[in-house]
Amino acid sequence: MKEGIHPNYREVVFMDLQTGNTFITRSTLNSRETIEIDGTTYPLFKCDVTSESHPFYTGAQTRIVETGRVEKFRQRFARTAGLRNKKSDA
Repeated sequence: MKEGIHPNYREVVFMDLQTGNTFITRSTLNSRETIEIDGTTYPLFKCDVTSESHPFYTGAQTRIVETGRVEKFRQRFARTAGLRNKKSDA
């Protein structure tokens, strides 16, 4: 392999700002902020959204979609039930 073309990987702490959870992973990210965990200082990157807080991973998104589906079903059912009542009255 050629030397000097590969990035330098190091351990970096990613912090979810919504939940406060942190995790350590290897990255090439450069950061001015640092954090100390278990006596070791790591570069810190603050994330707005991670899998801990994103609606897709937490299930909040599916609840919203399901609520919309139920409301749509009730509206359609109400229309068809109204038509059936009119036909039976005639």
